[in-house]
Amino acid sequence: MSAAVRAAERAKDWALVAAREADRLLQEARKRAESEDRQRQLKRTLSKTGRVLRAAGQAALVAGVLAGIAAVRAERGARKLPAGRKRRLSSAR
Repeated sequence: MSAAVRAAERAKDWALVAAREADRLLQEARKRAESEDRQRQLKRTLSKTGRVLRAAGQAALVAGVLAGIAAVRAERGARKLPAGRKRRLSSAR
């Protein structure tokens, strides 16, 4: 076997090794990019969820305050009848 053939075979072997290494590096880069995309998407989803929960919490707080105000108004507005009198029902008229 001539030296040129051996050199060509050796160059071919190294080219195959380099191609495998390049493929491995490409796969790793793709995996990292997908992972970063997933993290970005998860961050966006968590941010949206946080906004929704804040809005729901604020709505619950407002509803609680309004219920408290309504309860106080109902309590203050309820007139006490003199002893011996019964309250008339509006549907009995």
